[in-house]
Amino acid sequence: MANLAATIDLLQLFAEPARVRLLALLAEEELSVAELTRATRLGQSTVSTHLAKLRDAGLLHDRKAGASTFYTAKNGAMPQDAKRLWEVVQARLDDDAMANDRRRCASVVRAREQARKWPDAFAGEMERHYSPGRTWQSLAQGLVPLLTLGDVLDAGCGDGSIAELLVGRARSVTCIDESEKMIDAARARLAHHAHARCERAALESIPAADASFDQALLFNVMVHLEEPKLALKELARVLRPGGALVAVTLHAHADRETMHAFGHRHPGFRESDIRQKLRRAGFDVDSCTITSREKRAPHFEIVTAFAHKR
Repeated sequence: MANLAATIDLLQLFAEPARVRLLALLAEEELSVAELTRATRLGQSTVSTHLAKLRDAGLLHDRKAGASTFYTAKNGAMPQDAKRLWEVVQARLDDDAMANDRRRCASVVRAREQARKWPDAFAGEMERHYSPGRTWQSLAQGLVPLLTLGDVLDAGCGDGSIAELLVGRARSVTCIDESEKMIDAARARLAHHAHARCERAALESIPAADASFDQALLFNVMVHLEEPKLALKELARVLRPGGALVAVTLHAHADRETMHAFGHRHPGFRESDIRQKLRRAGFDVDSCTITSREKRAPHFEIVTAFAHKR
């Protein structure tokens, strides 16, 4: 038999509507503070305060899972007096607010289960599926800090977006492009980097001395060049011995309409053709393969080649 003070404390425990709402949900589901907050629309501090009181009274189990704590009602393991009183209260619960709590709680639990299933559902093909914040741009930004680059030539730099990504990891970056507008845009983009230089020039006649660079980029440029083999020879000339070249271009295709619409002079290149051009220009080819295929028709394929100057 409980004394008067203990009985009053127990009555006060169940006299708070928020505690009753929380306990009703936890009698059916194991939930975290964040999930209870979403289900009840109570403030997080309010939820935490009431959970602490219910736990201290012996009505809740709590379980750590990483940074989260999950709670559930002890149900049959509650102290006897609390169990009797909870059974009386629970039998009389029929309220719109609590019905809304249960509805929102069901949605919260479904979302949790879906989140658990997501990695398993897409294992082996995650690169094909979107998840918030997981983009190719975020991947590139995350990998770039691992790089240590020397003097870099961005051949056919466009507006300097790739150079901007790399400039913080390079000793110097030189951008060249045949388009005056592109070079102006690149200069504006890289204006705050003293070790970046932009110059209008043709890739078949690069304004740099022999053996000036450690790395060269040739991204999505080969299809625009009148004579790709001349540009590759120039890149070999300005690279230092052992210097690296990365070339990205379209694989051979038959879509002449797209080719003309984007000003391409070539309908892509076969891997064997790229390898041959690189070798004749003075490179040893480390790899040259199709690295991706676009989802949208006509499903252009992209070839990536890695090579080093002999």
